[in-house]
Amino acid sequence: MKKKIAVALLLIILILSTNVMITLAATKTELQNEQEDIQNKIDEAQEKQDEVGEQIKETNKQIQTLTNQITQYQNQIDELDGQLSDLEDSISEAQTKLEEAEKKYNEQEDMLQSRIIAQYEAGETTYLDVILGGESLWDMVSSWYIVSEIANKDNELLEQIEKNRSEIEEAKNSLETSKTQVETLKNSKEKTAKALKDSQEQKEKQVSELNEEDKLLQEEIDKLNAENRQVEQQLKAMEQKYSEEIANLGGDGTFQRPVKSGVITATMYYSSGAYHGAIDYGVPIGTTVYAAGDGVVLNANWRDGGLGNCVVIQHANGLRTYYGHGNGVFYVSPGAVVAKGQPIMQSGNTGNSSGPHLHFEVRVSPYNWSYGGGDSRRDPRNYL
Repeated sequence: MKKKIAVALLLIILILSTNVMITLAATKTELQNEQEDIQNKIDEAQEKQDEVGEQIKETNKQIQTLTNQITQYQNQIDELDGQLSDLEDSISEAQTKLEEAEKKYNEQEDMLQSRIIAQYEAGETTYLDVILGGESLWDMVSSWYIVSEIANKDNELLEQIEKNRSEIEEAKNSLETSKTQVETLKNSKEKTAKALKDSQEQKEKQVSELNEEDKLLQEEIDKLNAENRQVEQQLKAMEQKYSEEIANLGGDGTFQRPVKSGVITATMYYSSGAYHGAIDYGVPIGTTVYAAGDGVVLNANWRDGGLGNCVVIQHANGLRTYYGHGNGVFYVSPGAVVAKGQPIMQSGNTGNSSGPHLHFEVRVSPYNWSYGGGDSRRDPRNYL
């Protein structure tokens, strides 16, 4: 009778211990899921922050280019201002000369007209009278020469003054045309410089907004890292509770193939060069998946992060295996102790999957992962 009571008590203790272990495993799985979800958010935020940083860098380069262009245009504008100032001085000088030439022309024309009027008022006296009024032939020749020279000089002077006035007028018009062209060019460059300045201000505003976005992203990352540290502390506490079960696990750090059929369709890197961090076995939906080694089941349900229906097994030597994209049929539950080669689930096409296959990972402590690699994932082929 006492023996039966002892056996019954032992059974009760074993049942309670199993229930506690399952509960702890389930709790740990939830924490790990939470931790992975936080890490995903951190990775996404950091990826976004990197993009923002690249945008800030590129925009600053554009601002520098615009600044250089604005400086070049301003130098050209300053040079055109100098040309305009010189042209205005030249036009002013030409205008003065033109006024002087016109004044001389008018004065000379007035003198010529005065002589003509004087001759008219003198009556019948003409150049011929002057010439014939001489007392001798020599006087007549001299008078003729003087009168002829006066007329010629008057005509030559008027022609020269008219020529000078025309040349000055032409030079002035040419200067006015040049001034108009320079002003047009200056206005064009000022418009371009203003457009560049407006673009520069927009870019600077964009950088300010990007810096604010970067600040908010950093605050989010800091917050997520704090949450991650808190979860990590909780996980460490949970692992201490699992330490006895894990310590009793056997194994030499080698695993068997998790499926008995199918070829490897992807390794640690996809054919595109993107990091994968696992190997994929191309198998039909419903293919039996086996534990790669002895261990304790930490997860046997749906898992966020792209693995879909997933089993996670903790092994000796700090190794942990992940079996992803199952069809939802599980042969084990969290907390179960499994042996190498024991069926654990069926393969499928759930989560982030492009076709039916088994996703198989090996991780080491601290079991983290990231999109770009450099995490805790190891090539499973090194352990098979």
